[in-house]
Amino acid sequence: MKKIVTILGARPQFVKAAVLSRIIKSYDEIEEIIVHTGQHYDTNMSAVFFDEMEIPLPKYNLDINCLSHGVMTGQMLVKIEEVLNIEQPDAVVVFGDTNSTIAGALAAKKMNIKVVHIEAGLRSFNMKMPEEINRILTDRISDLLLCPTNTAIENLQNEGFGTFDSCIVKSGDIMKDTVEYYSKTSEKKSSIIADLKLTSNEFVVATIHRQENTNDLNKLKSIFDGLEKISAIKQVVMPLHPRTKSILENNQLHYSINFINPVGYFDMLELLKHCNLVITDSGGLQKEAYFNKKHCIIAREETEWIELISNNFAKIVDANSEKMIQAFSNFQNSIVNFDKNLYGNNVGEKMYAEIKKIV
Repeated sequence: MKKIVTILGARPQFVKAAVLSRIIKSYDEIEEIIVHTGQHYDTNMSAVFFDEMEIPLPKYNLDINCLSHGVMTGQMLVKIEEVLNIEQPDAVVVFGDTNSTIAGALAAKKMNIKVVHIEAGLRSFNMKMPEEINRILTDRISDLLLCPTNTAIENLQNEGFGTFDSCIVKSGDIMKDTVEYYSKTSEKKSSIIADLKLTSNEFVVATIHRQENTNDLNKLKSIFDGLEKISAIKQVVMPLHPRTKSILENNQLHYSINFINPVGYFDMLELLKHCNLVITDSGGLQKEAYFNKKHCIIAREETEWIELISNNFAKIVDANSEKMIQAFSNFQNSIVNFDKNLYGNNVGEKMYAEIKKIV
């Protein structure tokens, strides 16, 4: 039986990878070994998390976290190489743009093991983002590039990938499968709407965590000034990232926002289903808002998901509070058809079929 090793380092990667893992298991043609680098330490990732989300337990947990980018990536490279020497897989699968992604791809490529990159071709064109560096380098050494959109394919073609020895495939976005699958059970598993006494369409979900915002106090204040003004119109519910919480507390910044502890995936899905719109600097949440038919205000200078902007599903406002408030007002009066299919269907099945071709 052929074998693949899947490298994961953060909770969102596990949730997306679960879709593909279920498909791999159902065909019983390829053995999958899951490696958790430990990059994002998450207390929610207990045995209960894996059981409820129907996610296979990792065979290896490398427990590498809370280090600088260079040290973390280097240690991952060493440990992943050790795992690959033991497992001798036919291919290594990596997701997205984390340090775990580039470390997994490098370790595999140096051992002449094929690399599959899921979410290939995405670009923010902001080289100050560590994620941008990770995704560019991972793409360059991958054998199979599974792209979520036509734009992702165009990015690769513009970078000369048509002349490289790699296979580029538009697979669609596996997060679409993820949202569709877990939406069936989130209402049964989550009571967050009742617990917080929220009324559908009468609250905004907000998340702010990127270092480009949290490490710049002027930016952070501007973002929260905008959220504060919006909260006077509709309640703003924010699962508060530990880094953001620490900075707000250390600078004695207080807002009339409904701050709550970080939530699990089922709770977040229910918040997205019932909210009025989303304000975030997260890449993944932009699409999850769209999949749940909600507008999104993006507190960043750019987005990898430009089709959300061009179709008026989302608006980039950077850290500008006035732009944020204007976007909020515009979206309150905007009628948009969210049924447009931007990210494909049965994505996991397509990915499995392509992976099977190269192992």
